[in-house]
Amino acid sequence: MEFKSILVRMPNWVGDLVMATPVLSDLRRAFPKASITAMCRTPLSELLKEDGAINELFRFTPPLSSFLRREELRDIIAKIRGGQFDLGVLLPNSFSSAWWFWQGGVKRRLGYASHFRSLLLTDPVPFPKERGKEHLVTTYKRVLGPLGIPVSDTRPRLYVSDREIEVSKELLYQRGYKRGQMLIGINPGAAYGSAKCWPPERYRALAKRLLERSDAAIVFFGDASSFQMVKEICQGLPERVMNLAGVTNLRELASLIKDCNVFVTNDSGPMHIADAFGVKIVALFGSTDECVTGPFGQPEAVINKKASCSPCFKRVCPIDFRCMKEIDVEEVAEKALELIRV
Repeated sequence: MEFKSILVRMPNWVGDLVMATPVLSDLRRAFPKASITAMCRTPLSELLKEDGAINELFRFTPPLSSFLRREELRDIIAKIRGGQFDLGVLLPNSFSSAWWFWQGGVKRRLGYASHFRSLLLTDPVPFPKERGKEHLVTTYKRVLGPLGIPVSDTRPRLYVSDREIEVSKELLYQRGYKRGQMLIGINPGAAYGSAKCWPPERYRALAKRLLERSDAAIVFFGDASSFQMVKEICQGLPERVMNLAGVTNLRELASLIKDCNVFVTNDSGPMHIADAFGVKIVALFGSTDECVTGPFGQPEAVINKKASCSPCFKRVCPIDFRCMKEIDVEEVAEKALELIRV
């Protein structure tokens, strides 16, 4: 079985995208001579730059309005058709992604048989009985089963250049960070909703505790939507605490996370970025299941109090938020400081 040109439709969220990167590595190992293209939404596509498993990035922006939708979709499908792909691997479970591949003339189309799209796939893969109980990294790998590619032990990974790391660190130097200083990264937000997030006042208390018990610098990360929350967390804290919420693009974020000695985070995309680089993590879980979306390479990094109502997978807690409030500041601080000392 050989393929000349392979198109992989990557997932649409930062964490899911990172967890799907082993599929690219496994395809490269199975088909070393093939041209592999990763199809990915902007700006998430930036995370796959420098990835040696792929030959090309197919970036696209989903149509923002019905008025533009027809023309933009026509352009996307035309680009797929122009690639003359003889294999397409669909990692999202949407009907639209399968329809694009079918309309684009991709000869062989693999993906999970969901959302009434089986007729659009040449190889509809039944959902595994382990779905929802196994890690999502493994579930993504199972899509490759019809190609004779077994589930591997390949871990998620990302790549940034030394130059990118040095350039992104200028953001820290401008805020007083000293070369060689220990760096603790903290990510207090999460895209899915507040139910995944440890309370902001706990993160503020954590920062104070870490400052008292170490000489490390602390950098807070976040996107534009979490800017105000992070600003309030950092208000009045010493200069060793730096706020980069809403300041970095994805490549800068990845480069800075890679340079952290420890990364404290909710269940989030940045958590998976840190795990892909092998950065030591303290991951706080409550409403979600670490067996499915935890840091794949560091299951021991998770703190989860296993509340009776957890995991609920809700965006907002409808009761007393016990799953996250039961996580104590001292426990998180001690775990982070222990990782710095290792």
